[in-house]
Amino acid sequence: MAEHTSSSITIEAAPADVMGVIADFHRYPEWTGEVKEAEILSTDGQGRAEQVRLLLDAGAIKDDHTLAYRWVGDNEVHWSLVKSQMLRTLDGSYSLAPLAGGTRTEVTYQLTVDVKIPMLGMIKRKAEKVIIDRALAGLKKRVESGPPDKS
Repeated sequence: MAEHTSSSITIEAAPADVMGVIADFHRYPEWTGEVKEAEILSTDGQGRAEQVRLLLDAGAIKDDHTLAYRWVGDNEVHWSLVKSQMLRTLDGSYSLAPLAGGTRTEVTYQLTVDVKIPMLGMIKRKAEKVIIDRALAGLKKRVESGPPDKS
C-alpha cells in the first residue's frame, strides 16, 4: 500500500460553503497557484464533476492530467489519476467535518503522489506536504474571502 500525506486546517465557514469552493473547478486558477486551467470533462447525475482535466504549472513540474472524482455524501470527495504525462499516481481526498455551531469546518486533505521519474520516498512526501499546505492555505483564503464575484 502506498504511503500518503495528510494535513488539516480549520476554515471559518460552514461545510457546504467549503465544498462549494472545492467543487467549483472552473475557478481553481483563481485561488490555486499551480492550476492554470481546469476543464470538467463529465458530470454525475447530480451535476458534480466526475472527470476533470487540469493543466498544472508548479515551476519544475508542469503536467496536463485528468482526475476521476467520487463524491461521498456532502462532506467528502476522493480523486484518482486517469491519465498524466508525469505522474503514475495522484490519489487524494478532502474530508470536511463541521465544528461546534456549524459555522466552522475542519478540512482534512490526504494525498498520495508517485511520479514516473525515480524519486526518493522522503522527497515525494515532502512534495506532497508542500502541495497539501499550499492547497489548504489557498482554500482557506478563498472560502473566507466570501462568495466569488459573479461579474
